[in-house]
This record gives sequence, C-alpha cells and structure tokens, in this order.
Amino acid sequence: MKHFLRKVSIMLLFLMPLLASCSSLPVTINDYVLEEDNKLTVYTSHKEEVYSPIIKEFEERTGIWVQVTCGGTSEILEQIASESKNPICDVMFGGGVESLEAYSNYFVPYKYSEEEILDRTYKSDSCKWIVFSKLPIVFVYNNKLVYETAAPKGWEDLLQDRWKGKVAYADPHKSGSGYTILMTLMQVMGKDNWNAMVRFSDVLDGKILDDSSEVINEVASGTKLVGITLEESALKKIAAGIDITMVYPIEGTSEVPDGSALILNGPHENNAKLFLDFVVSKDVQRMIADYCYRRPVRKDISDLGVRSEEAKFIDYDINWASDNRSKILKKWDMLNQ
Repeated sequence: MKHFLRKVSIMLLFLMPLLASCSSLPVTINDYVLEEDNKLTVYTSHKEEVYSPIIKEFEERTGIWVQVTCGGTSEILEQIASESKNPICDVMFGGGVESLEAYSNYFVPYKYSEEEILDRTYKSDSCKWIVFSKLPIVFVYNNKLVYETAAPKGWEDLLQDRWKGKVAYADPHKSGSGYTILMTLMQVMGKDNWNAMVRFSDVLDGKILDDSSEVINEVASGTKLVGITLEESALKKIAAGIDITMVYPIEGTSEVPDGSALILNGPHENNAKLFLDFVVSKDVQRMIADYCYRRPVRKDISDLGVRSEEAKFIDYDINWASDNRSKILKKWDMLNQ
C-alpha cells in the first residue's frame, strides 16, 4: 500500500496535467501505434482528483493505455445512449447507481470476482453495475452568515420561506448528485408527497446551478447561505480551510453509492473487466477512504475519518428512483419553467 500511495503522490505532481483538460489521450507515442488489446476508453463523471490517480495507477500496473472523457453524469449517459449502435466507450466510471440503473439497457452484466467482500446494502439485481463508493447527502452553511442555532437541521427546516433564494443546489438533469438529492427529499418527505417538490422548487426561487461543483463555492462566497451537496465534497472543503459547517439532516439522509458499468458491445471488453475489478480492489478502496473522504464499499475497510455516528440513513429505494426518473423530472420541469 505504501508503494501504491508513493506512486500516487508522484503522479499527482507530474502526470495529472496530462488529463487536466479531460480530453482524449493520443493513441500514438513517438510514432508507436498502440495495439487495440492495449487500449481502454473510460467515460467518467468523477472529478479529476478522484479519477486521475486511479487511472494512472491502472495504466502502470497493466500496461493498458486509457483514454478519458469526463462530464456530468446525465450528459455522459446520454452520450453512451447516442453511441449505442457503434459504442466508443468501454466503461462508465461514476454516477449515482439510480442513474446507472435508468440507463442499464446500455450495459452488460458483470459480476466482480470478489463480490462477497462488497457491501450488499445496494446492489444491482441484474449485475449491470457495481458500487464504487458511498456518498451521503449533507447540508452545508456559511459560518459567517448563519448562526448554528439558526441553521437548518433537516429537510423540513430547509423548506421554510426564510431560506427562499438562499439555497445552492445543482440541476437534477445535469448532475447525478442533484438527482439523488431530489430523490432523497422525496423519499424522506414521502414518495407521493408532490407538495414537498413544490415547496423545494419555491425555496430555490428559480436559482439552480449547472454543476454540483458550484454548490460549496456559492455558500463559501456568501452568494448562498446554505447548500445541499455530497459529504465527500463538504469534508474536502472543510479540510482545506473553507469556513463552512456540515449537517446531516435530522429526519435522515441517503448514502447512495456511485458505481461503474461495463458498456454493451464496448470495443475492449476484457480490459474493461480488469478496470472494474481494479476500482473496487483493496488498494483503491483504501486510498479513496484515506485521501478522498469517500466511504468505501468493501467490508474489510472502515470509514476512516468520516463521522458516520452523526448520520441517520434512510432505506433509499433505488428502483423507485430509477423507474420514475422521467416522470419526476417532467414534474420538476413544470415547476421550474
């Protein structure tokens, strides 16, 4: 593990610029043409600090050259769907599993070789995706502008008129976490409680962000007072010295994992399977727990540095969130035209 982490540090210093623009890597090096069996194409919705060291380590260990395309979860899934007659991608790396389930027709079943070691709280009955990390939904607030006693303690608090126009939230059409947040709200307040969605839309007052990465920045700058985001994002910013406080909603929250999936008829299936095994290997899972503030999905690795005792988790219904995606987003659009 020390050897792995040492190489990760070296890669972060010298190799991350290769992926900085998220553009595809070249398939020739000094006029040497890579053979097809040494290639892999990965589409990812992960931030660079998550995917880059993992991919570079995979390249070093296997000799496989990885081409990367990155973007928002929904954007990438739509791209996979549009390319389905002539797939370019081999692996979808990232995205909430309810979003992956909604696009499962474009994936092929794959069973991880050490599946018994994975947390089975969330699993794909069809084996069309595997979990990567668990990502609780939390609130954050600006410490300079919001007193602790006045900060929202839960979902019902957040829906009060006093927060109107002051909540940072990412578009559920573009952001996988934005969709998970909306589904978490609906499941906490009642799946058929459409009034909760109406109230949430009213509190946002038409001010919806394009990207989930903007949420904490809006809160930290004081543009918004409160934000809804991932625990991972909040813990990273707090560790970096950003003056915000993180809150687990008192009624409960979700810890829906993101996942990975094998693309149907992808051009490099064998290499894709190697990558899927790698991202849930013990080395990678320990690294994301120790350095990425993510909750691992392996039973043999603890949630290091994460205050899990403060959180109450709901029994999140992935199938409901997936099956009703189009219906829910249509209602959302009607409220936010």
